[in-house]
Amino acid sequence: MPTKPSQTPLEQQRNRQPAADSDGDADPAKPTPETQIFHDRESQVASYCTEWPAVFDTARGCYQYSEDGTRYLDFFSGAGALNYGHNHPALRKPLLDYLTGEHVTHSLDTFTVAKRNFLEAFDRIVLGPRGLDYKVQFPGPTGTNSVEAALKIARKCTGREQVVSFTNAFHGMTLGSLAVTGNSMKRAGAGTPLYHASPAPYDDYFDGQTADFLWLEKAWEDSGSGLAVPAAVIVETVQGEGGLRAARMNWLRELHALCRRHEVLLIVDDVQAGCGRTGTFFSFEPAGIQPDIVCLSKSISGYGLPMALTLLRPELDQWDPGEHNGTFRGHNPAFVTATAALETFWTDDRLQRNVADRSEQLQDALNHIVESVDGAALRGRGLLTGVAFDDAEVAGKIQAAAFERGLLVETSGPESEAIKIMPALTITEDELAEGIDLLLAATGAVLKIDLSREPSLVG
Repeated sequence: MPTKPSQTPLEQQRNRQPAADSDGDADPAKPTPETQIFHDRESQVASYCTEWPAVFDTARGCYQYSEDGTRYLDFFSGAGALNYGHNHPALRKPLLDYLTGEHVTHSLDTFTVAKRNFLEAFDRIVLGPRGLDYKVQFPGPTGTNSVEAALKIARKCTGREQVVSFTNAFHGMTLGSLAVTGNSMKRAGAGTPLYHASPAPYDDYFDGQTADFLWLEKAWEDSGSGLAVPAAVIVETVQGEGGLRAARMNWLRELHALCRRHEVLLIVDDVQAGCGRTGTFFSFEPAGIQPDIVCLSKSISGYGLPMALTLLRPELDQWDPGEHNGTFRGHNPAFVTATAALETFWTDDRLQRNVADRSEQLQDALNHIVESVDGAALRGRGLLTGVAFDDAEVAGKIQAAAFERGLLVETSGPESEAIKIMPALTITEDELAEGIDLLLAATGAVLKIDLSREPSLVG
């Protein structure tokens, strides 16, 4: 693993001599010898590489290193697929042992020891202590597979077609998931009409004005409303891609009660907000509700390996054998790391306490930005949080300035108006403080204000 470079990432960036335009200014969009093949052969649909034009090679914990040894503090965490950081040794060792032992790697839905170990651990560590009784479906390797399975089984069980989703929601890129996604750019990529879904206003969609469920309640009761009672409602408790809006717990409870009154299934998409990202294993736990269906992916494998789950109340498990399947729904290396993650991080409360402490530390710093910038607003919950700006261009400029300083952060929202902070849940106080300093420096440089401050004392 590379050691810490003698120069800061910003100094290394300035000394790299990247390609220059006709005026002699550096243009990170132009290929270098190290990136030429990507420009020549990879589809231009790729996006993160345009924001972070480095060639990454190694990673450990909350740091990534480019091939020239430059160190980057990772506040992106694989879009939430690396909640426990990069290459955690407690997950890497059982994975390597499994792979070198000539165990089964690919199994479709046949029984394997690795899958049995995962199901036993998930039942013992996650479901049982929370009083949750779900069947576990392995729908395919990604979050959109989990959502597609949830939508299909909801329609099959209820005999209804319509699904209600929410403004600014994001649920995936396949057609069913896109139909319940709000982002117009992503929806346009479908190239075909998206059917059997209708949007409703998410909590606080009206900027502080009440966004309750009066409309849905009235419409579902009125046969002349033109809005049929749906098969399901699908919701994110925190809209990770939709601008980091976080639903109030009371709003979630009211939504749950509304669905119960009308025998509508409630699907919680916990692909990004789950697996501890907001402080509890499931993001809906603080609301005290039990959804009918839960979608999990991203960090459920613990190591960034492809894996997804669709959790169903037992009476909803009405599939015929093979009615929904996928070639890579039995990825045993992911079962191994998922089991190790549960055993390592969820048999006691140490991880949850760290998330609570680091969330407080991060929120304190982000509030410093909000108090210093007109029109800025704190968004999110737990370690899925950030700041939204009235000027939508600000967040992208901060992202670029942060990269120059060695910090990886993403933007979020329909206009990419929010800086999105998602560090590893295992990050230490000192590591988070380092990232906060870089973020404040980047924000101050973009907005031309002084955001320096005394370090906060946390814990």
